[in-house]
Amino acid sequence: MGRRVLDMGGCQSNGSSDEEDVNVLKANHTNISLFKVKNNGLHLVLSAEVKPYLKDHFLSKRITDVDLLTLSALPHGLDQQEWIATHTVSFFQNINVLLSALSDFCSMTTCPTAMGPKNTLYEWTDDRGRKLKCVAPVYIDYAMCYIQELLTDERVFPAKTGLPFSPGFMFLIQKVFVLLFRTLAHMFSAHYQDIIAMELHPHLNTLFLHFITFSHTFRLLDPAETAPIDDLITVLTH
Repeated sequence: MGRRVLDMGGCQSNGSSDEEDVNVLKANHTNISLFKVKNNGLHLVLSAEVKPYLKDHFLSKRITDVDLLTLSALPHGLDQQEWIATHTVSFFQNINVLLSALSDFCSMTTCPTAMGPKNTLYEWTDDRGRKLKCVAPVYIDYAMCYIQELLTDERVFPAKTGLPFSPGFMFLIQKVFVLLFRTLAHMFSAHYQDIIAMELHPHLNTLFLHFITFSHTFRLLDPAETAPIDDLITVLTH
């Protein structure tokens, strides 16, 4: 496997226009194979809610019929950390494209807290261990900037195949997947109708299914983290 490339043009990854981002996503749909944070708190508040993302008419839409379990499996003879690293970069890039498309919908006004399904509140923990309640755009910006800094750090993600990964690589990957999961979960819980309006739900459905399948394959997410959206995961994976 060749060099991993990640050039997002700085921490702010939403520099291109929405139309350009959507075109990139559509052009690259076949490749949807692809903290500073020590802990992140989440709190569940049970409540009844309408879940547009569970409506079969929309949820059944995909951009590919490929078997994502097979696509996620480690190919024979390939280093597992290299496989995971390459997919992590790809997931990050594709999620960034969707975030750019949603930039007009996810704001301080529409999303005053970083919420996931079942009123799950995501809090950011800074370098001093302080928990911060953020508006969703700020939480997501913290998350994506952290991930980008990590992915471009060659001490953690060597740019060339064959170079060693850091001893704490898998620990960091699990943190990255938590942040990517929370970003996707916010899209489904707060912006699925916006996604439908832009006709991007087949892309989000496929990306999330692949992300979850890959996460399950390599045990990258704690079941307690994904529990608030298990209803969606169950429908997608069965």
